[in-house]
Amino acid sequence: MEVVEIKTENETKVKIEEPQDEDSKENIDRINSLKSLGPFIAGRVNSQNTIYLSDVPDICKDKPCMLGVDEAGRGPVLGPMVYGISYCPLESKSALNELGCADSKQLTEEKREIIFNELNTLEYAKSCVGWAVEIISPNVICTSMYRRTKCSLNEVSMDSAMGLIQQAIDAGVNIAEVYVDTVGPPEKYQEKLLKRFPNFKITVAKKADSTYPIVSAASICAKVTRDHALKVWQFPEGLIIKDNAFGSGYPGDPVTKRFLSEHIDLVFGFPRLVRFSWSTAENALADKAYDMEFDEPDSEKPKFAGGTKLTKFFKGTT
Repeated sequence: MEVVEIKTENETKVKIEEPQDEDSKENIDRINSLKSLGPFIAGRVNSQNTIYLSDVPDICKDKPCMLGVDEAGRGPVLGPMVYGISYCPLESKSALNELGCADSKQLTEEKREIIFNELNTLEYAKSCVGWAVEIISPNVICTSMYRRTKCSLNEVSMDSAMGLIQQAIDAGVNIAEVYVDTVGPPEKYQEKLLKRFPNFKITVAKKADSTYPIVSAASICAKVTRDHALKVWQFPEGLIIKDNAFGSGYPGDPVTKRFLSEHIDLVFGFPRLVRFSWSTAENALADKAYDMEFDEPDSEKPKFAGGTKLTKFFKGTT
């Protein structure tokens, strides 16, 4: 199995491919899940997004396919949000059932890892099921929500989902049906997706991961990716957190609360792992960080000496 890194201006794509010769097959046992991709995740600049793509099974290019979309890590104050897609031919739905794809929230972390590993190593699975994930960094989430033209978390989520669907199209997947776990009102989201992809049958529903196995497969890919992204997280600020013990990242987790209270920089706030735009982070900083004052920008319009406006020189010209 080969890991191919493709860099673009704003993101990095990593394509997972099967070995092309006997020598490279020696590595297949070492790179059979995202555990082995940890060094690649850790090596990313944490302010950028990263996309991982499996190889596309040939049958997915020929037969009409279903594609599922789901995310992991939408609510936590720490770490990335991960969007995932999974796809397989309509006639191969039994492979998803055989893998054990069910509501990913009801599966243990260990069981999700087993399913993901089998998805990439068992012949009956990898010959008909493909996947892709996008790791959306905390920094991208925060800057999107804080920028002058604000981009909500829902918009970030929808853009990622549509981007991954487009990745599958560009890779040659013959998509016929799309199933999506909703963000916001299902009707509006479905209308948005149909406008972008009018040729597909699109279903957007609440708790789709517990209803449609293909969405559950996407959810498993997303959750396993986020779990391992956190396990191998490297702090560019130089922090050393033993076993990356910052908890689940959810605001109610006492371990996460302790991490936030113990790692406040009075000037710069929190490490890049933290989503600054979350009220949990803002409240934690409110009474501890230094107050900052910024000079107001000069509001006077530039003029020439003597008060002559620049526009005067363009009046009446031909």
